[in-house]
Amino acid sequence: MRNILPWLLAALFLFLALYFYWQKNEAESRLAIADNQVAEIDQELEEQTETADSLEDMMLPPDTMSLVPPGGAAFVDELGSLSQTDLQRLKRKGLQNPETDLMNDLSRKQGNLIPTKGVVGGTMAIRDTRILNDRYALAYYEDGHMGGYMLLKYEVNNGNISWTVVDSSRL
Repeated sequence: MRNILPWLLAALFLFLALYFYWQKNEAESRLAIADNQVAEIDQELEEQTETADSLEDMMLPPDTMSLVPPGGAAFVDELGSLSQTDLQRLKRKGLQNPETDLMNDLSRKQGNLIPTKGVVGGTMAIRDTRILNDRYALAYYEDGHMGGYMLLKYEVNNGNISWTVVDSSRL
């Protein structure tokens, strides 16, 4: 019996060595399969990222959410300059400083003249005005969300100014 015990122990150690060797090979095999799957997923993710990057190049820049008047709203400086004849004619009708008086009067009466009401809590206001001659003015109005132009006719009698909207267009 004493001779069998070392053989049993040797057999047990041999069996355990083979068992752990088999387990190690099985784990390495599973690890290799998992590595291949991770590599495939990485490749797919890289392709999707390249696609997304190429689509970002085609996107428009984000909206700034602020209304910028169109190029025509910033009137050319030559437009709206009263001639000396127009200034003299308006002074004879009772205006001390014709352009300033007209602008101030239009500013006071703008609420009744602007043909569109403000939206989303905005208040329509005239942002730029040009006095074209001794009878007409051009104005740009907006509320921060939408805007438009108005062609105004004015009459001056003894320093009193009355305004009429001839035409308007929304942008």
